[in-house]
Amino acid sequence: MARGTVQRNIGLDPETGFSMSNSDLGTVKLTLQKFYRINGGSTQLRGVASDIVLPDQLEHLKVREKDNPDALPWDEINKSPYSAWNAGYDLKVIQQLSSLRLENDPTFKLIKENTEWLASQNNKQYSLQLDKYRKEQKSIRSTLAQNDALMKLKTEINVAALPGETNRWANDKSKQERFNQWIKNLRKDIYLDQAVKVIDDVINQQKPG
Repeated sequence: MARGTVQRNIGLDPETGFSMSNSDLGTVKLTLQKFYRINGGSTQLRGVASDIVLPDQLEHLKVREKDNPDALPWDEINKSPYSAWNAGYDLKVIQQLSSLRLENDPTFKLIKENTEWLASQNNKQYSLQLDKYRKEQKSIRSTLAQNDALMKLKTEINVAALPGETNRWANDKSKQERFNQWIKNLRKDIYLDQAVKVIDDVINQQKPG
């Protein structure tokens, strides 16, 4: 989920007037502002809910802000006047098509199963018997490696930089190499592949019958 607050580190040294920087006396992180959507709801804890949800490795892990018992609660203010956008397609149909794809996709099924199993390992009691512990750790590493492999498409999708972006960092070899690697990774990204399929569904539904 997206963070819904603006935070700053405040130095505790009074001689610097409690500046926005670290100090020898230490630093405290303060929340100074919160974000609210046009409908009045805060983005705190909830973020912006996705219309299409895909299984991912963080789904069952307690690493998000909403899993922190000390996080600021969600709240809302008066909404602003606005008119809803007419998308020109039936969102429920798009969601059904995506769900059907996921149900028939063994890769996403396995990612979901692996993620649920890995999450269960966080709360288990580990054996003090060294051989058994090593075996359990090996199983965890193997599952993590399998998930990493599952997230790469067997057949690449057609992804290329925009003409003006291809050699944008030609004068900075390091940046250019990172950019090229990013494009290369996108070609095997299963989540990008699903996003393209969803957009195809939207376009097909908007075509004249």
